[in-house]
Amino acid sequence: MLGSWRAYSEMFCHLKPLKRFCLKKILPHWLHCSRALSGAEAINALRPFYFAVHPDFFGQHPREREINENSLKRLSVYLENLQKPGFKSLKPTQLTFYIREKAAQNSSEGQEPVSTSGFRAVRFTLHTSDLLSTVLYILNSCSLSVEHIQSLNTNVHSQPLKEAIGMPDRPIKWHRSYYSFTGFKDPDEDLEHVSRVETTLMSWLGSNGKIAVKKLKNSLPLRKELDRLKNELSELLQLSDIRWQRGWGVAHRCSQLHSLSRLAQQNLEPLQNAKGCTIVFTDRSGMSALGHVMLGTMDVHHHWTRLFESLPSYFDLQRRMSTLEDQISNLLGGIRVVYVEELQPALTLEEYCSLLDVFYNRLLKSRMPSHPQSLSGLQMILSSDRYEPSLHELGHFNIPALSDPTSLQSFMRSKAQQARENMTRRAELKVIENELIQASTKKFSLEKLYKEPSISSRQMVDCCKRLLQQSLPYLRGMHLCVSHFYSVMQDGDLCIPWNWKKGEAMK
Repeated sequence: MLGSWRAYSEMFCHLKPLKRFCLKKILPHWLHCSRALSGAEAINALRPFYFAVHPDFFGQHPREREINENSLKRLSVYLENLQKPGFKSLKPTQLTFYIREKAAQNSSEGQEPVSTSGFRAVRFTLHTSDLLSTVLYILNSCSLSVEHIQSLNTNVHSQPLKEAIGMPDRPIKWHRSYYSFTGFKDPDEDLEHVSRVETTLMSWLGSNGKIAVKKLKNSLPLRKELDRLKNELSELLQLSDIRWQRGWGVAHRCSQLHSLSRLAQQNLEPLQNAKGCTIVFTDRSGMSALGHVMLGTMDVHHHWTRLFESLPSYFDLQRRMSTLEDQISNLLGGIRVVYVEELQPALTLEEYCSLLDVFYNRLLKSRMPSHPQSLSGLQMILSSDRYEPSLHELGHFNIPALSDPTSLQSFMRSKAQQARENMTRRAELKVIENELIQASTKKFSLEKLYKEPSISSRQMVDCCKRLLQQSLPYLRGMHLCVSHFYSVMQDGDLCIPWNWKKGEAMK
């Protein structure tokens, strides 16, 4: 098909006006027919891509997982807009994905070398105007096969595969006069415009504020239903809290609470074992390293019931975990072993206890000298990485479980004073962050102001300080999330990057 396009492009300049007019009328219809692809077929064609970037495979890497989740949300919006009747053109959308090493063995443009974590970062900009070219562009950008697309029940297979995947003998570059004459959108022009005109906070809010207000208004009944269900279940089961590990929408959360409520009506006794616990809806069932009861959203009631019945044995394992942490602390001069959810991989209680056990046994075998309370008041995070021990800017030590105990103790003692200073700065920064969040919420009459886990206190402070210098009437009554990108979420939450650019609203 692309070969035919090249022939048409080379002939176009030599056609007489009447023939040009006929071509102008015929080509759009011909192109649409030859590239028709349904939404379901597009999802099916992207299965290798979804498998390669699915957040479930990044449980040990919170940062990569969050980036993939955010990019998938933006991709979903792009694909939905492509299927809307009468759409004219879409703004170029820049996306970043981390792909598992096996799925990204071949290097291509926009990709970085495979990291030590076994993932490759792939960045690309979508500026396609139909589902087929979007699917092919995504797969090609990620060095994934497109051969399976031939088997789809469309007329895509009628064109040669080499041409369909965008590999012509030479690149097609249409002259600007072609777009002027036909009225088609020039993708290169859109990209140039994006590079010249950087999105500013005011212009983005001006363009998206009404959309967010409409979505938020539509979600209000479900939000009230969510609060009601959460309060009823928390009171019935005497829970500390109910949370969600993933960024599911309000409708999904309500559905999950309805499911738990039905289980409580059918068989309440096992669920009463969760008294005083926090329940977290996540990707797998079990107990987390923090002691939260994890309910896998893909599991059936039978699995949840078995988990609630086995909670007493998990509580025994929790006590074993606390003992191991205390024993490690005593051997390392009083330093406290902590698990920080925002900074560490999502581990189950069994996985974390196993990690603690390995580290404790290495310390025992080393018979290193004791320095009682020399590191008292400090904190350390234990990890399964094979990197060297390090001191985090927040004041805690990052310690691999397979570290050499003797050199480890020397390292921590040499960095103890710096760690105390970092912890003091962290505490001060946290106080400032909370004050600025309260001030921003009050000034802009926000319903809620929050941040994504990957946003540091320093970044949040910087963002809020600059927000307080602005006049932003668009934010009244809104839910504002500080993130790494601009987005209107499905329930009306506004996401803005922490390092947003200042500028005037577009008229």
